[in-house]
Amino acid sequence: MMSAAQSQTTLVSKLKALQCHFTWDLDPSKTKLLRLSDKLVDIGTEEGNSWLGHIYNLRGFIQYKLGFIEDAQSFFNKAAEAFRQMRKADDGPWLVVNYGNLAWLHHHLGDQAESEAYLSKVEALMKKYPSPSQDELHAEIYAEKAWTLMKFSTHRELVSDYFQKAIRMQPDMVEWNTSHVIGLASAFKHSDTGLEADILEKMRVAKEQDPENLYLAAYYLKQRAEKGEEVEDEARELAGKVLRNPVSSYSGMKAILRVYRNYVSIDEAIDLAEEALEQHPDERYLKRCAALTLKWKIIFFSDNRPKQSTVERAISLHEEVISCYPHSSFVKKIDLANIYAKSNHGQAKAEQMYQELLKIDLEPAEKQVLYNHYAKYLNFDRQDQNKSLKYHMKAAAIPQQSFYRGNSIKVLEKIKNKRRNRMWREIEEFLENLQEP
Repeated sequence: MMSAAQSQTTLVSKLKALQCHFTWDLDPSKTKLLRLSDKLVDIGTEEGNSWLGHIYNLRGFIQYKLGFIEDAQSFFNKAAEAFRQMRKADDGPWLVVNYGNLAWLHHHLGDQAESEAYLSKVEALMKKYPSPSQDELHAEIYAEKAWTLMKFSTHRELVSDYFQKAIRMQPDMVEWNTSHVIGLASAFKHSDTGLEADILEKMRVAKEQDPENLYLAAYYLKQRAEKGEEVEDEARELAGKVLRNPVSSYSGMKAILRVYRNYVSIDEAIDLAEEALEQHPDERYLKRCAALTLKWKIIFFSDNRPKQSTVERAISLHEEVISCYPHSSFVKKIDLANIYAKSNHGQAKAEQMYQELLKIDLEPAEKQVLYNHYAKYLNFDRQDQNKSLKYHMKAAAIPQQSFYRGNSIKVLEKIKNKRRNRMWREIEEFLENLQEP
């Protein structure tokens, strides 16, 4: 007969062999977990959202990682219920990940009998719904793993590979193809050349297959506009549909606002965001969208000083957004500092906010964002180019690939090549010795 220690070892080895959030090497920082949790809340829990089960599974895992065990169990139970409603069946391969999560949760709670019960449920499901071959997972598992990794913005190639495998096995699951295409396109977010032609074509096909997905429709419209197509009329029509959609970060609102900003007008983008907020005055996501449009107007579209009334509305909305997102408003605080810098009497407040942010213990990626923004503020709002360059150097010195690091390096290279600033030799030496990520 097996000893208690042997039994425990066998249980742990079985748990480690499961496919679920606890075995997918998801070990982000607390900051990242809190930020992701906010993003998942903003997707909403509208019935009919085909990712609802996956959302609850991930929220459960995040709550576990943050130490909220009861919340974790509640979300895992909600995930199981969401899958049952969406798939219109009491069981199926879509529950393998969920039961795996529950097996791990009960193991961590010290309830080994319940953990083993969930392990048995996983084994029964895998017998009943086997994967196509020994070395492949079931399509449902590939899809959930891809979607989850995509939310952590890591392993882009792996995400694409898993989605492709899932779609090949179950081509009728249009939402998998939609998410895969959006994931492919998001890799080009900061690209100067825009989307590659084959991805644009994949988006067109995905939109035909998933016509009700307004997020995809708005995203595709933006890509077409970037290629030079005239989209103003389509944008207005789509905006009307988005306004009638339930509020969600998947509704297409932010994507259509970006289309309005660049291809209709910034003032109409502000009006659209305010109209949505009037319809749903308590929705924090719409406050965030409205704040974003005002930031665009003040920072990017004001040749001279913007109207004080616009600045005051932007400040008030940003303060609301910061209070609505206590754990994920770092970038909004930078935006607010930059807005104060453009207001009539806000220079001292802007500098004070930046100094407070510079004192916070930040992760490397956040430091890059802060140093890059502070450098631009010093240059454009304080006319202190030398101090600005020092902060671009600080951003570039952090050996982590990002848009902000690349942007700071570009600025430094420009100064080095022009040789007009007295720091050019120091910058040249700095760039030569720069540690690559």
